[in-house]
Amino acid sequence: MAPPKVYGWAISPFVSRALLALEEAGVEYELVPMSRQDGDHRRPEHLARNPFGQVPVLEDGDLTLFESRAIMRHVFRKHKPELLGEGSLERSAMVDVWLEVEAHQLHPAAGAVVVECVFAPFLGRARNQAAIDESLGKLKKVLEVYEARLAQSKYLAGDLLSAADLSHFTILHYFTGTDYAGVVEAFPHVRAWWEELAARPAARKVAEFMPLGAGASAKKQE
Repeated sequence: MAPPKVYGWAISPFVSRALLALEEAGVEYELVPMSRQDGDHRRPEHLARNPFGQVPVLEDGDLTLFESRAIMRHVFRKHKPELLGEGSLERSAMVDVWLEVEAHQLHPAAGAVVVECVFAPFLGRARNQAAIDESLGKLKKVLEVYEARLAQSKYLAGDLLSAADLSHFTILHYFTGTDYAGVVEAFPHVRAWWEELAARPAARKVAEFMPLGAGASAKKQE
């Protein structure tokens, strides 16, 4: 069977989340590069893969998936179910909880800062400092909760690494490359958790697709 294909531009933290799952699972894959600038995501052939015109898309045999967290879950369910807490209702429930926390609490706050600091130049506009300041306030409150959690357990879902931890890597990779990395570093348990996460071989491999200063280099990559 042909290796799975991932469609998208790898500098996207969403596309890179899918790549990270495949790397962690040890799955060979093909990255099919696309250009946002050229509107590849709006072409009929891509809209047939994802009617919302977004990336990433995973083709795995006859299965076509979009939404990066769903792709991550599928890859782990198929290849490394222990990362989803398989075998324990309690552990799998905690993995689900912290995947939701990442999606609905941390990512919106950290992602808003990343958009302004990293991708605003690529989007052709100046950074919005008011939006940054507002999002940093929200992020600090979120990280207070993370600090309390990680003071109790080594990882978010318990004492073993899971998809809940891994899902954070791509957005925090960009965030900790901004002028505001000190927001994460101010929380010692969060900092130790993040440093271990970023040192994983799969994370280091995926980070090669995500240059810090991506806004300046994105057009060159495309």
